[in-house]
Amino acid sequence: MTVLITGARGQVGRAVLRRLHAVGLPVRAASAHPADLTVPAGVETVELALDRPQTLPAALDGVRQVFLYPQPEGIEAFTGAARAAGVEHVVLLSSASVLGPDAETDPLASHSLLVERALLAAGLPSTLLRPDAFASNALGWCHATVHHQPIQLAYPDAHIAPIHPEDIADVAVEALTGTTLRGRALALTGGQSLTFREQIAVLAEVLGREIPVETITRAQAEQQLGRFMPAAAAGSLLALWEAATAGPAPIADTTRTLLARPERTFRQWATENATAFDAHRGASR
Repeated sequence: MTVLITGARGQVGRAVLRRLHAVGLPVRAASAHPADLTVPAGVETVELALDRPQTLPAALDGVRQVFLYPQPEGIEAFTGAARAAGVEHVVLLSSASVLGPDAETDPLASHSLLVERALLAAGLPSTLLRPDAFASNALGWCHATVHHQPIQLAYPDAHIAPIHPEDIADVAVEALTGTTLRGRALALTGGQSLTFREQIAVLAEVLGREIPVETITRAQAEQQLGRFMPAAAAGSLLALWEAATAGPAPIADTTRTLLARPERTFRQWATENATAFDAHRGASR
């Protein structure tokens, strides 16, 4: 009853794999480049690329559950191969963006929405995890903090409810090993609404030094984000943040409501990852 973990190099995929392996469940880590994977001793690795259908049969052989990262290219080939292999359940790491009114055309949402629809159309029993903003998105501020520069934001007072990636992994493992979450579509958040400015203040307290915030224009922000993503995706993200300045972010399902355990906080995440934001801390370890 092997569980296949796709995206096994990702932060959530790695955490899911570790948890399942720790309790003795057979897991198989998949990647387009399996030689680059770092997995616990005894964990099988396998090549899997959805846009290379020839990799599917071996990856899915003997698999009954899949933890799936969303990749629309090749998803129909995957669903066909999964059904042929006897896969009984897929847990998809989707996105809260699919719940937006323009999800079909939104470049941030459509990626995950296409995968959700393909799974449902194929009749594969699926649990859809739709996390909102990851706490780890704050790693985008590392360059500024390491170089003691201000963090530049177009909408520093946008509210989000950041979720710790380990909380997502906890929910995913419950969906893979239990019955209460199976087959559900779950909008996931952290337990607290924080503005970007408030997150930066938490990070400053953890680091023990001031981190200045500088408000820039939307055009400047688009230019900066355009270095890392397509222009359409940057525009969509900025529109989302602009709308989020209206008030506190809603709190959806959390580990508290789903698993009866407290949510990990943004402060906890910042403390765990402090060395990434401080060159001196990183050098001293």
